Formats: sequence, C-alpha cells, structure tokens
Amino acid sequence: MMPIFRRVAVIGKYQRPPAATAAEGSREVIDGIAQFVLAQGCELALEAETAALLDLGARYPTLDVEGIGRQCDLCLVVGGDGTMLGVGRHLASYGTPLVGINQGRLGFITDVPLDSYQDALTPILHGEYEEDVRPLMQACVMRGGECVFQALALNDVVVNRGSTSGMVELRIEVDGVFVANQRADGLIVASPTGSTAYALSAGGPMLHPSIPGWVLVPIAPHMLSNRPIVLSDASEVAIEVVGGRDISANFDMQSLASLQHGDRILVRRSAHRVCFLHPRGWSYFATLRKKLRWNEGGS
Repeated sequence: MMPIFRRVAVIGKYQRPPAATAAEGSREVIDGIAQFVLAQGCELALEAETAALLDLGARYPTLDVEGIGRQCDLCLVVGGDGTMLGVGRHLASYGTPLVGINQGRLGFITDVPLDSYQDALTPILHGEYEEDVRPLMQACVMRGGECVFQALALNDVVVNRGSTSGMVELRIEVDGVFVANQRADGLIVASPTGSTAYALSAGGPMLHPSIPGWVLVPIAPHMLSNRPIVLSDASEVAIEVVGGRDISANFDMQSLASLQHGDRILVRRSAHRVCFLHPRGWSYFATLRKKLRWNEGGS
C-alpha cells in the first residue's frame, strides 16, 4: 500500500551539537529516519540547516523551511518541544501537518519515542493517525501607536521583570475593558498548549487542547488574591507596562528586552493553527499521566 503522504520533510534540532560524538549521534538518527521514510515509498527532503550541520546535504535533497511548507505533505520534527515550537510557528501559515519524534527530555508535543519511531510512523504515513489542531497567538508590542515588535506564539506570551530588579506593575485589559493593575514578577498569557509549560509551574490550570481559551497567570503576585483567569481566545488581551525596570516580553523563545513604561503588549488569536499528528490511540490524558508521572506507585 502506498503512503498517503508523498513528500515528507525531516527537520532536526537547529543548534549545532556541542561535541563531535553528539554530532555523529544526531547524524545517525536523522540519516536513519531519512532512510526509513524512503523505504516507505515517500519522497524525502531534509531541512537545509539540519542537513548542513550534520553534513548530510550531499546525500539527500534539501529545502529551507518555507520550501518545506510549499512543497511537502508532512514534516517530521526530531528534537524536543522547543524545536517543535519553532517549526510549528514557521509552518503554521502553510498548514503542513507535523509529527514530533522526541529527542528531548519532556516531550508533551513531540510524543513519538525515538527508540520506536518506525512502529509509530508506519501507520501514520499510511493514514492511520489522530489529528490534533492547536491555535496560535498573534502578539505585538505597541509603542507610541506604532508596532515595534510582533511574533507568533504557540505556548505563551510572558511579560516579566529582570533577574535583579523588583516587581513590575502591569495594567490588564480584556477587549478594551479594564481588569486590574497587578504588581508581580510578571504575567503569562498561555494557550492550552502552553498551559502545561511555564503557566503550570506558576500555578495555572491545565487547559484541554479542545478548549478555545487562554489562561492569564500572574507570576508571584504581590496580592495573593490575584489568581489565574481563564478567558475565551476570541478576546484581545492588552498588557500595559506601568512601573518597574528591566522588563522584557517573551513570545515562546522570541524575546524583546527593555520594554518601556507605556508599552502595550496586545495578544490576539492568530488566523493560523498548527496540526500535530499522533499515533492512533493517542490520548491527551495518557500524555499527562506519563509526562507528569501521575499514579506512580499506584495500580
């Protein structure tokens, strides 16, 4: 039976491995996955930077990320959740489905184990999978009526203080309606995907991926009555910097340092979404049990 995905791309970690032995190991992993994909009857392309860093450009066709979005039916992302976040943002506008092969530590969204990827990928390539669509955030920093920085985020938008500075004061509005002024170490606006990341460690709730919502989570607030709030993701959240110093905004792994008093960070739902494909039988709750080690020691 021929695969339903005719042209498949493979993307590895963007950073260069720190040692020669690590580089060789990464090269073997990507090379093995590429050979497996070809053996399934698919056409293959390696992401150009991955191929260059691992010296595989002479063995396989290469494409940049935009070329992958335009020409490929499926993208295999080898790495951890951070790698997947970056790839997801870049490919969201093309609608390219993604499969994550976990070469990192936790792996909430890169959930195919590296040591058994062949068993998981074979049915996926032939149309047996669970589809998991996640929304993106569109954020911009407004200064004096002008957008000075904008970015997409899959996990969260975070406004926080510097490591050696005191609390920040933030004015929060939702759909133009004043909510509160908060003094805290910062504030997180997280998607359901990001609710199991920084927002969770700051005391926020976990949102099921099917919920069209966001969670606002203060980071170490001055007033303990400042609690996380769940909002509709159809809302626009505005965060204005009122006080504090050394304040930065972070959009997943993208940062804007040195926010100024009066800057407004606007967060809206993006028109783009990311589509993850999981092995048949995948369950969000099974992922939580495994990654968060629920029921350890129990029956």
